[in-house]
Amino acid sequence: MTLKDVIEQLFAAGANADRTDAREAWRQLRERLGAGDVRSAEPDAGAPTGWRVNTWVKQGILLGFRFGDLGDMSAGLPFFDKDTMPLKPLATHSGVRVVPGGSSIRDGAFLAKGVICMPPMYVNVGAYVGEGSMVDSHALVGSCAQIGARVHLSAAAQIGGVIEPVGAMPVIIEDDVLVGGNTGIYEGAVVKRRAVIAAGVILTGSTPVYDLPNGRILRPEPGQPLVIPEGAVVVPGARLVTVGAGKDWGLSLATPVIVKYRDDKTDTRTELEQWIR
Repeated sequence: MTLKDVIEQLFAAGANADRTDAREAWRQLRERLGAGDVRSAEPDAGAPTGWRVNTWVKQGILLGFRFGDLGDMSAGLPFFDKDTMPLKPLATHSGVRVVPGGSSIRDGAFLAKGVICMPPMYVNVGAYVGEGSMVDSHALVGSCAQIGARVHLSAAAQIGGVIEPVGAMPVIIEDDVLVGGNTGIYEGAVVKRRAVIAAGVILTGSTPVYDLPNGRILRPEPGQPLVIPEGAVVVPGARLVTVGAGKDWGLSLATPVIVKYRDDKTDTRTELEQWIR
């Protein structure tokens, strides 16, 4: 049987799965995830979002948690976690810069060459970070999140983790995206390539996004994640409350707004600063 078949059978067995077999299956999957050979989600041109979830990978990660024992993970400071979830071993030949100062990367995550990790930051199990990307200070790359090449996750950006339900899309950030500081991208939102997410924007699976250039409101289709279009420049906005006491009180609700789409003639940072200044 393939590793996929083994994991699916062990997961279906629940608590009755053979403990030794489950731990071994997770060990093998962890190695393949760490090498980038398999991913919890991968590009699929035939899918509505351009991505396909590999459910069996998430099932394997859950096996690792279910059949792990509490172990000593101390590395200068005391840490205690599942013994099936060690830190990712890195060396100079890995080509990844992890600056000293409280950063952690769980084994079973993949970081391509040229990735820069500024302290303190955290990359969780099942995540994928593409070549030349930066994970800045206080940034989180959650479980199974997929980060493309040359992405900048600015300080305190939170890329949410999605393990359960196992069929749910993880958060996807495609190539050449700029994610501003203090942003939050959750619930399997998909940010297409070259988009700019300004500081302070919050995106979730139920967030309506107001697309000014196209005069439309973007909402996820039933059973699908929110998708931010390619090249969209998204900034924090507000919309008036028009019903009930909210109208009388003059309240407004925060909402993301697409103010323009990137073109080759405009510098990303310059155009963003002009809109949020």
